[in-house]
Order: sequence, then C-alpha cells, then structure tokens
Amino acid sequence: MTQIALSQSELQDLADKIKVWGRELGFQQIGITHIELGEHETHLKEWLAKGYHGSMEYMAAHDNMRSRPADLLPGTLRVISARMDYLPADARIKEQLQDKSLAYVSRYALGRDYHKVIRKRLTQLGKMIEEEVGHGYRAFVDSAPVLERALASNAGLGWLGKNTMLINKKAGSYFFLSELLTDLPLPIDQPDNKNHCGSCTSCIDICPTQAFVGDQVLDARRCISYLTIELKGPIPTDLRKGMGNRIFGCDDCQLCCPWNRFSKTTQETDFTPRHPLDNATLLELFAWDEATFLKHTEGNPIRRTGYQNWLRNIAVALGNAPTSIQIIEALKQRLPEASELVTEHIEWALTQHSE
Repeated sequence: MTQIALSQSELQDLADKIKVWGRELGFQQIGITHIELGEHETHLKEWLAKGYHGSMEYMAAHDNMRSRPADLLPGTLRVISARMDYLPADARIKEQLQDKSLAYVSRYALGRDYHKVIRKRLTQLGKMIEEEVGHGYRAFVDSAPVLERALASNAGLGWLGKNTMLINKKAGSYFFLSELLTDLPLPIDQPDNKNHCGSCTSCIDICPTQAFVGDQVLDARRCISYLTIELKGPIPTDLRKGMGNRIFGCDDCQLCCPWNRFSKTTQETDFTPRHPLDNATLLELFAWDEATFLKHTEGNPIRRTGYQNWLRNIAVALGNAPTSIQIIEALKQRLPEASELVTEHIEWALTQHSE
C-alpha cells in the first residue's frame, strides 16, 4: 500500500480517530508518545547490574533494544500505547487470601490468555490505521523487549507507582498494556509528570516477601510473581512462608493501593474466571494429574508455569495451610511419584505440619 504524506492537521485528525477506534475495539484508553526513554534506560541498566532480574535472562538480552523502540523496529517514530481493564466483577481477593485452604491465583490470570485477546484487537487497530493512511505498524502485547510501563507513562496513561506498576488516577492499576510501533509522526500526548503516590508506602510495607528495596525498585528474586511463574528451580526456603496460599502470581501491592478504589471491572467476557480457578481449594488443584492441568489451563496464562512448578507452588501453599489430616495425607500420597523438585517442597510442607 502506498504511504500517504500527511499534514499536521491530518496527523492530528488521525490521532483523534485512533483513540476513537481504540475505544470501539474495547480499549479503555489510548495514548501516543515519542520513543525517547533515556532516563528509563539508565534505571533498567542499574536494576540489571544489581541482579534484581534473577533468572530472567531475557531482561538483559538484546542490548539496548528494550529501551530503544527504533532498534526493535527501524523507522519507528511513535508508540501508540493502549490499556484494557481486566479485573473480574466478583474479584473476591481478600476473601481468598484469608482462607488458607483456598488457592490464590492472580486476578489477571483467571480468564483467557490476555496475549491472544489483546493482540487480536491491537492488530485490528493497526490494520485500520494502515487502511486509512498506508503506513505500517507492529503490535506488541508483552511479547518483545519493550518498556511498556515507561512508554505508557510517557503517553499519559498514568504514572509509575512505588510498586513499579502503572497507576491511573481514574482506573487504578488493574489493566493490561500493549503497544503499536509506527513510523507516523503523530502528535504526542502529554504525560502526567507528577507522582501521585505522595508519602504512601502501603505497597512497599505490605509485600509478603519484602521484595521492594526502594521506591520503584523491585528485587524480582523475592517477588511472589517471579517465584511462582518465572523461577524454574526450588523456591528459596526463607521465602516460602511469605507466599501463603498464592500459587500463581500476587496482587498484594495492588490490593492495598488507595488508587485502586477507582478501578473499573472488565467488560470483556474473555477475562471472566474460567474453570474453578477463582474458588478452588489447594487440595483440589493438588490432585490434578498433568492431563487435567493441561486441560484446565488451555488458553490460560497459568500453563506458562508448567505442571511441575504448579505442583511445587501448591506444595508450598499446603505447607502454609492450617494442619489437617487431609493435607498431610495428600502430601504423602504425592511423594512416591513426585519429581525431585516437587519432592523437596512436599517434604518442606510436611515439616511445617510436624512442628
């Protein structure tokens, strides 16, 4: 398709259309920003140098590509940043965390895999732009080395909170981010340069494993989301008690955030809880064989962790649950056929119930 040269007024008109199209496609907000991320690049390098990324080697890969969109897609001039709410209508976060017999799954992972849902919509938006003016695009949904929160902040979608999450004054932080890279010199939106967290440190104080080492500085090696999703080996013993009944991800630093009283529940049926994951007991999930795990996590983000890590995570949660004959027997029954990784965590859990 032949590219069309646009005047400034035509570019402004196109930017306005993109925001309307985005809302029609189910995004709650669209922002447009430049590609300069110098300050964020410095922060990333310092974070990596301290080893806070743990075993996530992909965070250190690709040189400076993560903070330089034009290196990722040559010719990029602007980033179109989009956000989509994901919080289910009946989230029941506090109730599930307080009942230690239940398995807690981060609210973003209860429905269909967000990558698929959002990529389809974002690609549609890109095609609408392409049909309008003939320029190319590339869509990203947590699928390439992109500093999406920094870009979204620059695009006016919110500010980076002390918990490193992007927070929006009217929508809290329970939303997904995605990006379109384009060579169109679109007018940019102004960021809200004020940090509205003020003196509040609730997110830092509440973290069960004390993963925050400062404002906007997370030691991922201590983060429950990292431990239950990214980490492939044994979970450090000193962090297991702090995990409680969280078996996939953690929402604590969002749950306590005052700005999340403004969170909006999702209108996307794909993000509503699937199977029994929003109200399942630890014993119920620990009884799943691999075929059942694969069946119930098809098209769901949880599959990413893998069956062995799934059992590892639940074993830790069972070790943190109130002692009962049912829990002890379930742990013992798993032992004969458990992998070395799972065995270590089952034995730890049994020790917790013998003290």
